[in-house]
Amino acid sequence: MRKALLFFASFFILSAAIAQSTESANGPEITFEEKSHDFGDISQGDVVEHVFKFENTGKQPLIISNVKTTCGCTVPSYPRGEAIAPGETGEITVKFNSRGKMGRQNKIVRIVSNIGEERSVRITTNVLPKDS
Repeated sequence: MRKALLFFASFFILSAAIAQSTESANGPEITFEEKSHDFGDISQGDVVEHVFKFENTGKQPLIISNVKTTCGCTVPSYPRGEAIAPGETGEITVKFNSRGKMGRQNKIVRIVSNIGEERSVRITTNVLPKDS
């Protein structure tokens, strides 16, 4: 009885893992041209922006539902709720306002979509004092 129960439990777990793997292999996938960007040295108060280009390399339409940032100084714009077909490309623009910031800045931008797992890109910069 124990062997039969163990067999069925193992079979169920293995089946669930295979189903999940197959679903992600046949679903949407986001592939970025670059996952990070360094603005280098900027002056305090500067506003800089970068465009992260991506492609849906999956087999189903990609839908980005939200893009989250680590603070209000970083503002994203993206194709909210639009279906991006397999093979199509899109852009996420990230704007960083250095007002009130000093030194090395590292900002993570998290992308929420119908992939299931969040993906992320990163911007970095070094904020120098503004020349008077």
